Amino acid sequence: MEFEFATANRIIFGAARFRQIGNISKHYGRKAFVVTGRQALKASGKLQILEQTLTESGVQFSHFALSGEPEVATVEAAAKQARVDNCDLLIGVGGGSVIDLAKAVAGLLTNNGSLLDYLEVVGRGQALQKPAASLIGVPTTAGTGAEVTANAVIKDPISKQKVSLRSPFLLPGVALVDPELTYSLPPEVTAQSGLDALVHLVEAYTSKRAGPLTDPFCRDGVVRVARSLAAAYDNGEDKAAREDMALASLEGGIVLANAGLGAVHGIAAVLGGSYPIPHGIACACLLPHVFEANARKLSSEGAGTPAFRRYLEISQWVVGSTGKNSNETIESGLLFIQKLNAHLKVPGLSQFGVGEDDIPEIARKAAQASSTRANPLTLSQEELMQVLKKALG
Repeated sequence: MEFEFATANRIIFGAARFRQIGNISKHYGRKAFVVTGRQALKASGKLQILEQTLTESGVQFSHFALSGEPEVATVEAAAKQARVDNCDLLIGVGGGSVIDLAKAVAGLLTNNGSLLDYLEVVGRGQALQKPAASLIGVPTTAGTGAEVTANAVIKDPISKQKVSLRSPFLLPGVALVDPELTYSLPPEVTAQSGLDALVHLVEAYTSKRAGPLTDPFCRDGVVRVARSLAAAYDNGEDKAAREDMALASLEGGIVLANAGLGAVHGIAAVLGGSYPIPHGIACACLLPHVFEANARKLSSEGAGTPAFRRYLEISQWVVGSTGKNSNETIESGLLFIQKLNAHLKVPGLSQFGVGEDDIPEIARKAAQASSTRANPLTLSQEELMQVLKKALG
């Protein structure tokens, strides 16, 4: 047995803990570069709380508002501003894109060169040589788990790919997870982010790199999503459901960083670089079909294999019972996922411009993705194409 396990140096979880961010921040830096989204934090009044508590704690700050997803030029511009402002602490408060931008800037602040020196695939892929600037990740959605991962996903508009700046140095020093920050999320964002969390947990549990330290997080997280995502979608003020989803998202981030993912994310990464599709929706469209393809292929190789048993266990967790046989149990798990997608109004890939003529090239690129290599078995080009055809809707 071999494995590695790493996560944020400090994890703080609980309702209303966001109000302590000033007192927490003063131990990590003198001047903070605060990265947020464009509107939501301000509209909710949380930006004012953030600025007030930083000021009261003696932490100076400058502000960078991200619109959309971080692109190469955006990261370079933000890093330049952080240097000019003499910032020594990054605080990312927002969804995964915001926290990813904060992580990328933290890495560039302490390392020479440009972003392309360090980006995978489209860049030179060099390793960061020095620890990143101090970083605090504060998620306002419940899905990406970016506050406890060691990579920053950046969009390259030239190659139309989403690629990573990846380093152990990018793990935040503090992950501050406050479920109250998710109460005002609109239903569609609740669905997109929550489905992303579910896929993280499912794929990490069935990954080739799954291990004894990540497995318990996967089980707890899957159960929480199964009982609470629809409830949080239906009623954003459901505190118990919001807490469940915030914790499941955190657990999903922990496990994806240590166990890897699978073919869903391999395909979703390709789709996200070329089509205007939210990441969580891409994952949700693909999950039932990749789940089915993996389970059937594993079953044909022997229903008693450890990898196949993991699909049985996930099916048992989401429905709370076991069928008469393995096939019935798997079918019940698939039906749960399909019904959840329907409840959350998940559209098909075709609604985002994906057509049948695009499928061969998407499948070809997806087969080469790092996430796909962690899939429990190898899906052929034809099998990946079948998954995509089913996901068109």
